[in-house]
Amino acid sequence: MNDFKLNTDLDLEIADGDFVTGDATSEHQELLIYSAKGDWKENPTVGVGAAGYLKDEDVNGLLGEIKKEFERDGMNVRIVELTDEKILVDASY
Repeated sequence: MNDFKLNTDLDLEIADGDFVTGDATSEHQELLIYSAKGDWKENPTVGVGAAGYLKDEDVNGLLGEIKKEFERDGMNVRIVELTDEKILVDASY
């Protein structure tokens, strides 16, 4: 999905004095995974809140919540799994 791009600090990326746009699917996925419900004032039910799942060691719950939130955001989710302590995602708009 084309949108404003974010830099590694999750701030708007700016080049030549202007906002950078392009495929921002990975940024959307990252924000959904990191955000907890209530973090977004305009849509307080959005977000996975991954940190909470990791404290509980509920891997299946985390993967299920990621899939649910991605689908709710309009993505076609093909794979969400944990491999080598990394979350592997194959999902796109």
